[in-house]
Amino acid sequence: MTGTGGRPSIYPTLLYADAKAAIRQLTEAFGFTELSVYEAQDGTVMHAELVQGRGAVMIGSQGRGGLFDSAMRGAGPAGVYVVVDDVDAHHQRAVEHGAEILMPPTDQDYGSRDYLARDAEGNIWSFGTYAPEIGG
Repeated sequence: MTGTGGRPSIYPTLLYADAKAAIRQLTEAFGFTELSVYEAQDGTVMHAELVQGRGAVMIGSQGRGGLFDSAMRGAGPAGVYVVVDDVDAHHQRAVEHGAEILMPPTDQDYGSRDYLARDAEGNIWSFGTYAPEIGG
């Protein structure tokens, strides 16, 4: 699922102890597409952008230095919700790549179908069909 044009106005930003492994898991198990990855000479991921549908997430390595890295030190896991068209197929892909599933695809009272997964560093990823219209 690649971006469909336009520019997202919100980018969840996550720092990982092993950002390269996180990028692999997000692309292989969860179907994100790499938009850009910038590494330092030592292989530290300074900045990466991964796309899913019309949204994107920014990824970086912990301990890379700078104000944002310092501000994020000690931050707990984050939770991110991602809209997908086919929850069951997306879930199957995640399972096939060994993702830890916390809740299988489930129909919700509010009309969405969702599943919950945890990435290798403890962040919670929700994938589902909930996509409210946002006024312009």
